[in-house]
Amino acid sequence: MDKLGNQNLRYRFWELPLADLNRAEWEALCDGCGRCCLHKLEDADTGEVVDTNVACRLLDTRTGQCKDYRNRKAFVPDCLRLTLKLVKEIRWLPDSCAYRRRADGRPLPGWHYLLSGDRTALRTAGVSVIGRAISETEAGPIEHHIVEWADAADEWPEGGT
Repeated sequence: MDKLGNQNLRYRFWELPLADLNRAEWEALCDGCGRCCLHKLEDADTGEVVDTNVACRLLDTRTGQCKDYRNRKAFVPDCLRLTLKLVKEIRWLPDSCAYRRRADGRPLPGWHYLLSGDRTALRTAGVSVIGRAISETEAGPIEHHIVEWADAADEWPEGGT
């Protein structure tokens, strides 16, 4: 058991190269911010991607968690399952994303629950969608929901809050 009470997770596994993580470690790396579950808009001419606060219908905007993670592809066929290859290819993952940071060889920010032991620290850091997103079932025209998310990934030192 690791210091956070997780079984079958190697201590400080998050410092390993992403390719060396097993499935449980890969899943545990996610900080649960929910930003990858928000719709993005891409300009057809420039390729620029802008963020919105419109969440996939399966994202619980009060908890930042998928309502049916295991079966999400059955309900949302275009839902992406992040893989090492996709993390390297997807430009729209936020700078605060643990997968993005580790793929770039950067450490996790200090607010990440694996370092802080606090699953609510990401909300304090301002990177969570909790209370800041609206479901696609309620949003109306997506163009009315363009937002700029602040990336506070580096504002907290690595290792604690």
